[in-house]
Amino acid sequence: MVQEADRILIHRALQGDQKAYEELMAKYRGSVLNLVQRMIDSRQEAEDIVQETFIKAFQALTSFNEEYAFSTWLFKIATNHCIDVLRKRKLQTFSLDRPVRTKDGEVHRDFADRSYSPDQDAETAEHTRLILQAIEELPEKYRTVINLRHREDCSYEEIAELLHIPIGTVKARIFRAREMLKKKLKEKGYLFP
Repeated sequence: MVQEADRILIHRALQGDQKAYEELMAKYRGSVLNLVQRMIDSRQEAEDIVQETFIKAFQALTSFNEEYAFSTWLFKIATNHCIDVLRKRKLQTFSLDRPVRTKDGEVHRDFADRSYSPDQDAETAEHTRLILQAIEELPEKYRTVINLRHREDCSYEEIAELLHIPIGTVKARIFRAREMLKKKLKEKGYLFP
């Protein structure tokens, strides 16, 4: 069911109130961007998709069904747009296992696997170990927010709700924890890429 505040903004927007459009966009832009970035790897492309999502939503606002949350409807538009973009992005592919036809018959190809590197695996494992060790050395309040943000993939809002602290405090603790981690890792000789 649509929230009352959203219902009012939607009705104002339908009457041509530009400020109502701006308020709806401001309210949901961050969460739509978060959703799109999980599907699209390019920040710039994600920003474009978010913009196009709001354009599509506002053009179709008369078809919005108030039995549903506005965010659900908006997320559906964003998701569908991402899927369209990803479909268009797909390249023409061919199988490396299929033989190549020539005038003299078929030729089978063998390709060496150059992607595996035991040295790189060992280096990655060592970096991971150093980072996890540095996280464990953080004071509890910083260790908790870093783990929730980066290991549990929680949003700032979710962390604030879980820990019963203001979102500003969450952001400050995460910033401070990252700074402490950088310092600890430099002391341990970790080279940042």
